[in-house]
Amino acid sequence: MPLATIGVLVFLLIILLSNAIKILREYERGVVFRLGRLIGAKGPGIIFLIPMVDRLLKVDLRTITFDVPSQDVITRDNVSVKVNAVLYFRVMDPNKAIVAVANFFEATSQIAQTTLRSVLGQVELDELLANREKINQELQKIIDNQTEPWGIKVSVVEIKNVDLPPEMTRAIARQAEAERERRAKVIHAEGEFQASTKLAEAAAILGKEDYALQLRYMQTLTEVSVGKTNTIVFPLPIDLFMPFLKKYADK
Repeated sequence: MPLATIGVLVFLLIILLSNAIKILREYERGVVFRLGRLIGAKGPGIIFLIPMVDRLLKVDLRTITFDVPSQDVITRDNVSVKVNAVLYFRVMDPNKAIVAVANFFEATSQIAQTTLRSVLGQVELDELLANREKINQELQKIIDNQTEPWGIKVSVVEIKNVDLPPEMTRAIARQAEAERERRAKVIHAEGEFQASTKLAEAAAILGKEDYALQLRYMQTLTEVSVGKTNTIVFPLPIDLFMPFLKKYADK
């Protein structure tokens, strides 16, 4: 047999083996079609195919991270905002992911974008800013229900950024400042009320006993006279001598 013929046969054998033997990684599955009919998902490991008869399509089972492009959304209270999000999903059924939809990645991304605009259009701006976790859960549930027939599991949906118009940003800043001022005034008023209440209670206690008022007066003088370089002139209240005068009058 001529050497050239042997070389051609070896080359054809290599091509035949390369088409007949496939190696799939742990996170890969191969969906096999035989003469156009679905055989099923194979792998991981070595897969043997019938050349010219079987066709294999690889599917990655790892979690895919998809950045949802920024969407123009008008909230329920007619505020125009730009919102983007991140989507985490993975293929759970390789057969459905290949057979049920033409391009599962493109289909999932389109569903995520339309659902994001639809859901955020039904909430007000304050709810969007305050209850983001609740909205994330609602988005995940809706998108997952729509992608389930394709064998796709959406595990997490997170709103990343909410870009507000400049005038709305200034309005929110003014609102926050007014709220802080209101809280400061309320706290100051509560402090004044508590102080006045305690002073009234102290006055009532001191008013019950003459000696208590006198002792408080003497204590105040002691506190004031701490400085040695100060000269303090104070009136001597007649109440200090009332007990002595009463005692003298009784005699």
